[in-house]
Parts: sequence; C-alpha cells; structure tokens
Amino acid sequence: MTVSPLAGSRDVSPRSQISFLGAAAAQLRAISVVGSQTGAHRGRLASYSQGDGASFLPARPFAEGERVTVRARLRRAGSTAALLDRFVIARSDPVSTAPEAIHPSSQFQSFASRPDLHPPTVTVTASSPALASGDVFVAPYTGPGQAGPMILDQSGRLLWFKALAAHTSATNLRVQQYQGKPVLTWWQGDITDHGYGLGDDEIFDPTYSPVAVVRAGNGYRADLHEFQLTGRGTALITAYNSIRCNLSSVGGAALGAVTDSVFQEIDVRTGLVRFEWTSLDHVGLDESYERARKSSTAFPFDFFHINSLNLDSDGSVLVSARNTWTVYDVDGHSGRVIWRLGGRHSSFTPGPGTLTAWQHDARPLADGSISIFDNGSSPRVRGQSRGLLVDLNAQNRTATLVAQLTHSPPLVADSQGNMQALENGDWFLGWGQLPYFSEYGPDGKLLFDAHFPAHTQSYRSFRYPWTGRPSHRPTFVMQTGQGPATIFASWNGATLVASWRVLAGRDPASLQVVAQAPRGGFETALALPAATVGPDVVVQALDAGEQVLGTSATVSEPGL
Repeated sequence: MTVSPLAGSRDVSPRSQISFLGAAAAQLRAISVVGSQTGAHRGRLASYSQGDGASFLPARPFAEGERVTVRARLRRAGSTAALLDRFVIARSDPVSTAPEAIHPSSQFQSFASRPDLHPPTVTVTASSPALASGDVFVAPYTGPGQAGPMILDQSGRLLWFKALAAHTSATNLRVQQYQGKPVLTWWQGDITDHGYGLGDDEIFDPTYSPVAVVRAGNGYRADLHEFQLTGRGTALITAYNSIRCNLSSVGGAALGAVTDSVFQEIDVRTGLVRFEWTSLDHVGLDESYERARKSSTAFPFDFFHINSLNLDSDGSVLVSARNTWTVYDVDGHSGRVIWRLGGRHSSFTPGPGTLTAWQHDARPLADGSISIFDNGSSPRVRGQSRGLLVDLNAQNRTATLVAQLTHSPPLVADSQGNMQALENGDWFLGWGQLPYFSEYGPDGKLLFDAHFPAHTQSYRSFRYPWTGRPSHRPTFVMQTGQGPATIFASWNGATLVASWRVLAGRDPASLQVVAQAPRGGFETALALPAATVGPDVVVQALDAGEQVLGTSATVSEPGL
C-alpha cells in the first residue's frame, strides 16, 4: 500500500486528498485525518476506476504550516495492518500569472473558406522521399497568427488547426492510446512568465470531438510540460507549486520562496490523484545550477524545473529536471530516487559527450539506451543544442555516447525541445524555443527541415500516423470576378482527402458534377465553367479511390 502525500513530506497543498494505492477501497477501515491546527477532518472515500485503491477527500482544506497525521487500517488475507502517514502543509507563495509576450506580424495563413483560422506560416526547406510515414504534430504559440494545436501533412502543408482564444496556448500535441484507441492529446492554458503552465490536459478522438479533460488534483493546475497516458486508464502529468522556503543553505534569503516541481498520476475517469511526487522531498536544493541568490518571493528559486516523465515497464518513472541537469529514475511506489544521470551527483561515470545542460525530454528506448534533447543553453554552456542517444551500463555504472544529432547552421534553444524515435529508425526533433522542427535518418542525415516565423515556439514537435475523420462537414465559399467563378473548399482535420468536386443544379435533386481538382493543400480552388447552371451548389471531398468522404451543406448561389 502506497499512501501519498508520502510520509515526511513538507510541501503538501492545503487542498490535498489522501491517496491509498494498492488495495480496494473496501479493505480500508477506520480512516482518521487530523491536523495540528484544524483538528479532525471529515470526508469521503472515493474509489479509483482501476479498483486498486481510493482517495480520502477532506470536506475542508488544511491550514498552511500545520502537521497532519493520517491513520487507517488495512484488511487483507484475514489480517489487519495499521497505516500511519505524517506530513506538513506548505506555506504558499502567490506569484503573478502574467502570460508570455506575443510577437505579432503578417506571417500567418488565411483561408477564404475558413476566415476564422489564421495559423502561422510554415516554410519547408528540406524534404526527402525517404521520410518516415505520418503527419507532423506541432503547437505554435507566442508568434504571429493564432496559437493552437496544429497538424501538418508529411510535406508540411496544413491539415488541422484549432484556434485558441487570445493569451491561451497549447503544447505537447501528440497521438496516444486511450481505452485501446488512438486519440489526440495536448495541454491547454496560460503559459506564465515563470516558465510553466496553468491549464488542463485535453483528449480528443479522431473526429476531433472531446473525450475527456484531465485536471491536476490537490489544488494545482496542470502544467504544460508533460501529459502521458498509461495503459491502465491513468495519466502522468506535471504541476508547479510556489511555496515559502528558507534558502539560506544555498545562498538565498531565509524568508525566501521556491518553485516546487510536482508530478501526479491521475485516474482519467474519476479525476482522483492516485500518486503524487514532489521534487523538494527527494532532491536537495544544492543539486541546482540555478542561483538562489537571484530569486525572490515574486520570482521564486526554480531549483528543479521538471519537464518530462516516462512510466517504465518496471513501474519506475524517468524524470528530467532542467535546472539540475539531471535525469532521475524514481521508484513509482516509494518516490525514492533510484539513480541519477548527469548533474552534480550522477550515478554513472560520464563518457565523452554524454554530459547535458538544461536538458529536456528524456526517453527510455527498447534497447536500454536513453534519448535526450540537450539544450546546452540558458545560460549557454555549448555552441549548439543537440539530440543525444546515451547507453547506460548498469553493471559498471558508465554512460556512453551512441549518437548525437545537430542542425546546420547550429541552433541554440534556450528552452523546450524534444527528440522522438520513429518506427523506421528516423529521429524527429523539435527545437523548442526556436521555430524549427527536423527529421533525421538513422545515419544522422537531415531528411526534413521546416520552420515557423521568428518568435514562434512549439514546445515539442512530433511525427505520427494519424487518420482524422471530422464530425463536421466540409465547407466552401464561392468568389466571383471578371473571370469564371471559383470555389474554395476545405475540411479542417480530414487526412484522407485526395481530391474535391463541385456539384451544381437548379435544385438539390438535379445536382451534377461541374468541376473536380486534386487536393491543393488545406484549401483547394476549383474554377467553375462559364456554363454552370445553379443556383444550388455543394462540394464533396473524395479519397484516393474517388469515394465520397464528406459532403458540404447545400448553398444557394444566385449568381450561377
């Protein structure tokens, strides 16, 4: 049985629930939750949908600074065991939530058939026939045009874009599996000037309809850095929490503040917190490469800065922390750090080229190696950012460089970025704070390179197979001028469209094909012959076999 907040925690939220993981709710008895200031807490026990535990939900918050004692009895196999957990409620440090600055310009796309969409332009500078199959998944923000999740076809042309409200951003758009089916997932919310997010995690199906929203528990807001679905119907997410802290041991103020990094496992169906881990409970402030003396209560000491999670097959969680330059393997039950790669206290002797700085996106691979996006900057440590493949030898505790991928000309990303292993052996890199995304072959040769306008960021970039079948109809507009009328047709998110055709007639019962053209990108222009007899017009999206995928609403065009 794992109880969280973990025993001895000193940084617990006043709105925390008590998570009991490892036995059915019916096996828990005599739960007692007592605060040193607030006294006994009533509440209710809510079961996880997986059937392996439950959360006690207090009816009222705890008090900041108080000590909480949790007692319970666990009945199992005819015997009863006593459970005891003690932790301390943190004192909060309210900080601003000012959003990152936006850099407007005219470098965005516009469409006659979808005047509501204005995604940033995409410029492709390299593309090879040897590319991996699949579409490109990005989520631009802070640059020109609208922010939002965005899918491009293999060659970089727009397939789908979801425009978000002003000062709302999306990150980490990717394809995952939920309940055995492919889904689109991303984080959505406000990106603050502190470098983390305050929002929610979204799950959409292939029709682009919402399936679920995953929210952080215990009073937090979900952070932009990680959202990983697991095969057991749960999600690993990150959150940030600013609290008061004595920083004198690391050269900061005695009455200072620190930004605590948090990860939680959330039951997607119920929204309950199954497990919570915090950096302050398991990592020393002295591991950081940030300087506490530069911090304040307005801008707390961000000593850890969690940025990726990966649930391993053995139940441990691989955690990347930007500001300690370290990748941690964390026990998924006790929260104990099993080993460290890099940083001030590495468990592995680093081979040449394996040390990282301000890194992101650590991922375990099938052969036991780890891929890492090494920023190497902010402040700058090396001349360029790179993708790394590092082999770990568990017996002699050594780290060996297998490969590294760099860009020409060199790119230095001060923040963000990722490195994705593709099924055909290629690598897809997102350059984070810089507006570039690239694909490399197994030999390191650049196969694909594209970029957004300056100042545009996409936290991560991916390539995945994806079939989108929008629930909404195709749309079109007709424009007339001195020449023949032109139809502009589009279907936001449809990935199987190979061509378009236009049907017109005097009434809906007499429609005939009057024009057809291959797909020309997100929006396709079809010139109508002068002899077109209307006024009723529809457009149809066709697949490669000229089967109808979707038909627009019938529109009356009096000019035909």
